[in-house]
Amino acid sequence: MNNNDIPIYKNPDFPIDERVEDLLNRMTLEEKISQMLYYSSAIGRLDIKEYNWWNECLHGVARAGIATVFPQAIGMAATFNPDRIYEVASVIGDEARAKYNEFQRQEDRSMYKGLTFWTPNINIFRDPRWGRGQETYGEDPYLTGRMGVSFIKGLQGDHPEYLKAAACAKHFAVHSGPEEERHEFNAVVSVKDMRETYLPAFRDAVKEARVEAVMGAYNRVNGEPCCGSKTLMQDILRGEWGFEGYYVSDCGAIRDFHENHKITDSPEESAALAVNMGCDLNCGMVYEYLKDAAKKGLVSEEAIDRSVRRLLKTRFKLGMFDPEDRVPFNKIPYDVNDCEEHRQLALQVARESMVLLKNKDSFLPLDKDEIKSIAVIGPVADNRSVLLGNYYGTPSKYVTILEGIRQAVNKDTRVYYTEGCVLGDVQQSHWGNPARTGFSEALSMAERSDLVIMCIGLTPEFEGEEGYAANSDGGGDKLDLSLPGLQRELLETISMTGKPIVLVLTSGSPVDLCWAEENENVRAILEAWYPGEEGGTAVADILFGNHNPAGRLPVTFVRSLDQLPPFRDYSMKNRTYRYMESEPLYPFGYGLSYTKFKYSNLNVSKKELFTEDDEDIFVSVEVENIGGLAGDEVIQLYIKDLEASVRVPIWQLNGVKRIHLKPGEKAKVEFILKKRQFALIDEKGECLLEPGKFRIFVGGQQPDKRSQELTGQEVLYEDIEYKGQVVELEY
Repeated sequence: MNNNDIPIYKNPDFPIDERVEDLLNRMTLEEKISQMLYYSSAIGRLDIKEYNWWNECLHGVARAGIATVFPQAIGMAATFNPDRIYEVASVIGDEARAKYNEFQRQEDRSMYKGLTFWTPNINIFRDPRWGRGQETYGEDPYLTGRMGVSFIKGLQGDHPEYLKAAACAKHFAVHSGPEEERHEFNAVVSVKDMRETYLPAFRDAVKEARVEAVMGAYNRVNGEPCCGSKTLMQDILRGEWGFEGYYVSDCGAIRDFHENHKITDSPEESAALAVNMGCDLNCGMVYEYLKDAAKKGLVSEEAIDRSVRRLLKTRFKLGMFDPEDRVPFNKIPYDVNDCEEHRQLALQVARESMVLLKNKDSFLPLDKDEIKSIAVIGPVADNRSVLLGNYYGTPSKYVTILEGIRQAVNKDTRVYYTEGCVLGDVQQSHWGNPARTGFSEALSMAERSDLVIMCIGLTPEFEGEEGYAANSDGGGDKLDLSLPGLQRELLETISMTGKPIVLVLTSGSPVDLCWAEENENVRAILEAWYPGEEGGTAVADILFGNHNPAGRLPVTFVRSLDQLPPFRDYSMKNRTYRYMESEPLYPFGYGLSYTKFKYSNLNVSKKELFTEDDEDIFVSVEVENIGGLAGDEVIQLYIKDLEASVRVPIWQLNGVKRIHLKPGEKAKVEFILKKRQFALIDEKGECLLEPGKFRIFVGGQQPDKRSQELTGQEVLYEDIEYKGQVVELEY
């Protein structure tokens, strides 16, 4: 058979749009609708295989067996290293293809076995109570955008014709809790806040990374359901940004239209509204009513064709209708999955993610040759779930914090271990023993040790998605910032021994650390997040000086909830470092090192510019390691509008670079700033560059007083001025 005898849709020599159209024209209405459900049916007569669109890879291929598990997304954000995240996502894409290729060989087409991954989550972590904040890249739109773009590009690959895997930016948009109310909640937000904070990362994902899919959120935004919103889906996403990929509902979100939001009266009306607004794929079952909706005149076959066309195009771009040997990613062997090289990358990312919050009198790093005994105390020390976070795969090997410490110390060092208390249950057991029954053993071990490593914090059972965080009193969210159960009391009790304490915290979000920060016996605090399969090794490497920490907080650690507005308030006023009026405990962008860096010779290429010109600004600074240890430094660039006509952020991150320097080594770091980065969003949502003065800060932290107090270092700055008229820029 020559190519002329092959149907156009099966002929890879034809343009993809022609192939899609040819296949679409061969399908009946029922067949088209069958492709709009996430469990898409096989169509034998057209050689269309059954396909399940639902797959996850938040920090490794998830829910599909053995895979490399990297640190949770919030931990990856703490690396402040977009290049590393690209590397991680590229590896995830390789493992995804390796597993998919093998699943196809085994004729396994079940859920979580495909190539359409509903990742990354680029919502803004606006409030520390939100349980799913751990899935995000933190509170800052710029950092979230850089991390999201890197992840998407790494996962999808750079082949000119084929996608390695299809990424999906979620949850569009203005979505960050409360989890218990997400099926009925209406997020009320100004157009200024929407475009200033909630939308930029999605814009970057669509316009820069060319993400293949976007997932709508459960909630409404200003009255419109996110999976049926003309404003979000038609006006902004497709109209303004030119998005051409497929749009998928969050799972069950379309059913919410009639059952919870009460904006439609039936499944037929809900299905029609979603399709008419441009939701192509239903994670759920409401699209089973599309045929009835069409009969009632609620939706046209043309609208259905539009959605199926987009879905088919994604499958064509993944190579699903082409000869196996034509798609280069089909050659990725199964052996790359969970290989040693990927495990080493997971370890490196875990090391880079951890944030040293306190190090009184340079107590860390520890000298293992001087330590004869260590007490490792706490309910997360030997807990595997804290390595994983949520939306995780299954490692072939777990290294808990306890195991990492045992591997790191000298062979004759005594390592005591006890949980000390359970994680959250403070009730009496059925034997009548009080929950403090472990305190006495913990005290005995602490008294006999040279130092104590307290391992406490949160686990995914206390924070996460609705229905998954089993021990959350907030349906997945936290009601407060306190440590669950008796962990705080255990810490205070152990501190009374006078033994030096290193606190290792596991969490996907901020917790109350005020007491630990102020207590003299707590010498150091290390935020480990949910650090992945090699998390314990990474913790030990930092504690014992095999790695110099340089992670930075991607989210503000407030002192208390009194510093924040109510959880349900989506206004950005007094939220995140960009708008917060009171002083936090630990600021966004903060993190300590075992060495010290000096900044000098900040240079800005031009200090007077005109709003009408498209001239870039080149910023350079010299960074020198003046300490005694090699280490990474995270250089952060912030911009402050000094003369804005409307409320704008106090300052905002607009550049980040992570570099490695040996002792005495100096490097010149450069940034390029576009004039768009100096623009503001006015009350109408317009993007304007106003004439006026701006301040550019460069350093290893924010330019705030608290960061300076904690680090003992200031940042450099230079002022520039734009002259001319107000200019409207493309958003």
